[in-house]
Amino acid sequence: MTTDVNVAFAEEKAEQIDSARNEAERFQARIDKGEIRLIGGDRYEVLTGWDRGETFTARLNAEGKVESILAQHGLDTSTGAAALYTTVPAWHGLGSVIPGGTTDIDEVLRLGRLDWEVRKVPALYEWEGEIRPHPEKFHTVREDTGAALGAVGKDYAVFQNRRVFEFLEELTGRFDLVWESAGALRDGRRTFVTVRLPESVVIDRGGLNDEIILYLAAINSHDGTRQSETLVTPWRIACGNTERFASRDAAHRWAMRHTSGGLDNLKEARRTLGLTLDYAKAFEREENQLVRTELGIDQFHDLVSSLWPLEEDASDLAIASSTRRHDELDGMFREEARKVGRTAYAAERSVTDYLDHRIRVVPRNLSEELARGQRALEGAYDDLKSKAHRRLLLVRN
Repeated sequence: MTTDVNVAFAEEKAEQIDSARNEAERFQARIDKGEIRLIGGDRYEVLTGWDRGETFTARLNAEGKVESILAQHGLDTSTGAAALYTTVPAWHGLGSVIPGGTTDIDEVLRLGRLDWEVRKVPALYEWEGEIRPHPEKFHTVREDTGAALGAVGKDYAVFQNRRVFEFLEELTGRFDLVWESAGALRDGRRTFVTVRLPESVVIDRGGLNDEIILYLAAINSHDGTRQSETLVTPWRIACGNTERFASRDAAHRWAMRHTSGGLDNLKEARRTLGLTLDYAKAFEREENQLVRTELGIDQFHDLVSSLWPLEEDASDLAIASSTRRHDELDGMFREEARKVGRTAYAAERSVTDYLDHRIRVVPRNLSEELARGQRALEGAYDDLKSKAHRRLLLVRN
């Protein structure tokens, strides 16, 4: 079984776009099951599965039947065409498709409509007919279109697209990698490039045969809301949804803050990215060890208790919350064990799924969905995932 979420996503979009047969019944069934929900107007969000977090527009007729479903690609079209280069056609049919790809970074920037730079300019305000600069505030502006991308502070450093992406160029030469995709989102506020690793990770060869295709992705930000980052992810970015999924499902990441010394992290990223193939092989070995390690229900409960320890003098509220967590994780582990066996691998998948999709998020001035997305981007639960992984590797049959 090959886990290629990109193929699954494209097939799902093609089915939605090309066929409306029984769409109303399927659409309502997904709502009834809690798989999708209305988020305002005619916009919906997917709540479960590998495409969790996708947003789309569903247009209904007077009888409430689905007439069309339009996924939101989010690509920059401010220069007259979609800012996307890709080696395979994307689900939305947009962008420059180059079968086989290219190893020339300048060609990638041109085809992806990323060959522009960003300038930081003073923020101005009007006072009694006079235009004055605000000494502490600036705007980031595209030099080709003059579009304002974001409001930033005086210490914010602009990272040009080419500068952030070019460190991957060394890897394309060392490991014969090809640029898989590149483009811009939200009028250029976010830009991205991905390359595919030459080898897949295969878990339980001859058994589950769960093959995971991995990509390296570099994502740059120009609006002052996020750090730039590089990721190891199963997603080939080709739209706004897949960009979010790439960050959500990253197996490893390096972040770069937009400060004067932020790009120094590129040196560490270049060094560690050169070890990515070794990392993938080590990941494969460890996951296969978990597949071969049987794990009982009691052992799984011990794992949960070690991840979320309960104090001896815990309040009734804390005890009730802990019991609910144990019960939910117990059910998730039993369901996962039914599919892949009662193993440490099933336990890790259950804990990861709980942290990514189920754990209650208390938002701070954000909707719960935005708060959950922010925590995923910031890797808020990476330590718990790593702790669970290490403990399961120590389990012996």
